Amino acid sequence: MNHVIRDPQQGMKLSSKVRSDELVPSRYALRVGEIDVMVISDGVLTPPAESMATNADPAARGAWLDDMFLSREAFDWALNEVVVRSGDQTILVDSGLGVEYPDFPRAGQLGLRLEAAGIDLGSVTDVVLTHMHFDHVGGLLVDGVKERLRPDLRIHVSAAEVKFWATPDFSRTAMPPELANLARRASKQFLDKYRDQLCIFEEQQEVAPGVVVSRTGGHTPGHSVVRLTSGGDQLMFAGDAIFPVSFDHPEWHNGFEHDPEEATRVRIRLMRELVETGSWLVATHMPFPSIGRVALAGDVFRWVPTWWDY
Repeated sequence: MNHVIRDPQQGMKLSSKVRSDELVPSRYALRVGEIDVMVISDGVLTPPAESMATNADPAARGAWLDDMFLSREAFDWALNEVVVRSGDQTILVDSGLGVEYPDFPRAGQLGLRLEAAGIDLGSVTDVVLTHMHFDHVGGLLVDGVKERLRPDLRIHVSAAEVKFWATPDFSRTAMPPELANLARRASKQFLDKYRDQLCIFEEQQEVAPGVVVSRTGGHTPGHSVVRLTSGGDQLMFAGDAIFPVSFDHPEWHNGFEHDPEEATRVRIRLMRELVETGSWLVATHMPFPSIGRVALAGDVFRWVPTWWDY
């Protein structure tokens, strides 16, 4: 995997305005074989710390947070998306939080940060949604975004996900009622707005050469991951299947998981795959730029972040 900034004439289309005054790095470019990838930060969420391990003993959860120098009350949770260029297609994987959620003022930056990265929304040919939680579809709901997207835009999402959000069930999550209501509202708005542009798949779909989206279930019934394969290199965008705590405690349930037991099985299966293949991993809520590999550490796993390339 090579970390390079592509010539804009050969890579992603530049917009007319590029911000150069950002103080915090918000994008990271790399290549997977012949596929260009840019990880984009949508900012950070700050959920309650208990939401990352709802079935954990509070003392054990507190000890883990202490060991990581994190607050026992709340912690910064990265929100990452990726833009993929394969052949003549430009693919946005997830769209971030959007701007309608005042309780999360430090997220919802995707529009500005795509602009800062020189990526024109009109150049996006495909969107892949790992799932339809509000922090993954919200960027598509911002006023004016649909009008800037191509009329022939294809939005790839699993059939199980669309079916679930028609009558969503939160009975097995630990989401507070206000967030559950937010999730219902966002998914309905998304389906009302973009239903005619959905490209629905059952289990797996090739979106572009070397770019395959596959349903995993678990986190939501239609949760999916995106695998990139080119020139012997591999990268997995794991969406919400893997979290920072997952390496030490893959058995801990996340409060947003709609089937926590299945999500645990999916998480362990994907991390074993990552160990065996040596594939790079990017995940929505891993600390930016969220690029690394997974290694075994006894009976659990170890996160090995990439060395930054400047």
